[in-house]
Amino acid sequence: MGNRDNKTDVILIGAGIMSATLGTLLKELVPEWDITVFENLSKPGEESSNEWNNAGTGHAALCELNYTVEKPDGSIDISKAIRINEQFQVSMQFWSYLVKNNLIRNPQEFIMPLPHMSMVQGKENVTFLKKRFEAMSKNPLFEGMEFSDNPEKLNEWIPLIMKERQINDPIAATKVDYGTDVNFGALTRLLFEHLSAQNVNIQYRHHVDNIKRTSDGLWELKVKNSDSGIVENHRAKFVFIGGGGGSLHLLQKTGIPESKHIGGFPVSGLFMVCNNPEVVEKHHAKVYGKAKVGAPPMSVPHLDTRFINHKKSLLFGPFAGFSPKFLKTGSILDLITSVKLNNVLTMLSAGFKEMALTKYLIQQVLLSKEQRMEELREFIPNAKSEDWDLVIAGQRVQVIKDTETGGKGTLQFGTEVITASDGSVAALLGASPGASTAVHVMLDVISRCFPENMNEWEAKIKEMIPSFGMSLMDHPELLKEIRQSSENTLGLDEKELVLN
Repeated sequence: MGNRDNKTDVILIGAGIMSATLGTLLKELVPEWDITVFENLSKPGEESSNEWNNAGTGHAALCELNYTVEKPDGSIDISKAIRINEQFQVSMQFWSYLVKNNLIRNPQEFIMPLPHMSMVQGKENVTFLKKRFEAMSKNPLFEGMEFSDNPEKLNEWIPLIMKERQINDPIAATKVDYGTDVNFGALTRLLFEHLSAQNVNIQYRHHVDNIKRTSDGLWELKVKNSDSGIVENHRAKFVFIGGGGGSLHLLQKTGIPESKHIGGFPVSGLFMVCNNPEVVEKHHAKVYGKAKVGAPPMSVPHLDTRFINHKKSLLFGPFAGFSPKFLKTGSILDLITSVKLNNVLTMLSAGFKEMALTKYLIQQVLLSKEQRMEELREFIPNAKSEDWDLVIAGQRVQVIKDTETGGKGTLQFGTEVITASDGSVAALLGASPGASTAVHVMLDVISRCFPENMNEWEAKIKEMIPSFGMSLMDHPELLKEIRQSSENTLGLDEKELVLN
């Protein structure tokens, strides 16, 4: 046991996109603070942030139908889409700031322009999509969205999807040209390179075994070096737990009241990846469909062009799966050991409520490759089995908590931040839109955990994020200016040329 006193200002647990973002923000706001990062694996961005473990959709609510709900009176509620789009704009502004100031270089390594589309079939769905388009296209955030139910037009937009398609039912799509594909793994690695150049102490292959409050109000972490087996204690005034699925166990160990009555439900994902370059070349968009009845929001089927390692790829999915592990590299005991006296009722209630989801996940696990191909053929009618391989994506742990509207044991499908009342510890749980809204979420952590510094930091935050504290929807001129400036700085207006 190493006994030397390792005291630091801030400890970040997990080297994913969230810790990378928080560390980068804090280094800009208070360069003199000491920051230490502990990561279980040998390099950054290997779990949920890795490019093969998420869909890479710059979630701006341009194509995800589950962010817009049809109300009982038939009108479409786009408030969640507005919220997520505004949050993504915050990320774009921050990334632009980093590129402009040479804190990270080569934005084409992590972000590419790509149309975002929604496609539906069947009369009811087409009516829904048209109403959604009418509600959204009036809003400055979604300006330029196009709608078509004309098969000839759709053939121009999505030739691969329309080829050899029997059109017995109405079919329609919307398209927004300024969507993006974001490689969050590459972005995480760029941010950690930048942080290590700023003297942030990054310890890979270090596992945080325990976390507890000391009598002087600091947090003490028991950290084990996986290579040498040496265990050391590290103390800090502020701890951020950003360990993906691993965050729940650590949050429980803090013993803070806010950690009680919270559980996690792990869901794994699988994607089909196209191995035929000719097919890959025929598609250039992210096309989202509508989730099947009974399917959870994270299994909305989509056919995505992706840019990974400077190469164009084509992925279809996700197929949901079930594993009791909370991380891809986790333990099969993760789910069982997360059940405590204070959350057992919450967990059991969710189990009863979510019978349909459990049944759906089991069915998904049992699908054969041919059954998965049948689902893909709803998107690409002439898809051939030999052109597609199966890739296991990341684990997501959906939060289960007691809510006023849903009652005991309600499954949450978003990103949740849990902070101690004194702001000394914060944890990030949950899933999509996650990485896309990381900057907004981490600014939220900063304002909750360091309220006394916010006045002093506000000018710097506004320099990094010009729209901070404002709604872009209500400032269309600023929105236009910011969007143009971000696209320019991130090279989104010229990248097409680079690849083709």
